Amino acid sequence: MISSINSSISALKAFEKKMGVTANNVANVESEEFKKSRAVMTEGARKEVRVEIEKIETSGPIVSEIEDGKVVEKELSNVDLVEEIPQTIIAQRNFEANLKSIQAQEETLNSFLDIIG
Repeated sequence: MISSINSSISALKAFEKKMGVTANNVANVESEEFKKSRAVMTEGARKEVRVEIEKIETSGPIVSEIEDGKVVEKELSNVDLVEEIPQTIIAQRNFEANLKSIQAQEETLNSFLDIIG
């Protein structure tokens, strides 16, 4: 029982990181040459959720601008809000699901303690 609570807490921390990565991407959507990141989750040896942050090196759109009378090409951010917003929703829903799981486990443990108490 306790190990499953620990797994859920680990997942909460992982989805918090995922939300942070996505928030950083959204905050930098207008930053020139910014490269988005992704939080990649894997299962650890003790059933905990591990998070690796990967930088996505794909190019952003290239735009031409006139600066000091010269045409200059600039690379924009490779962040696509159409990808980022669903990632936020997924992380939020998974965070909520893990909170519910912890709540259910706590209620079960309390019932068990009442029975043997």
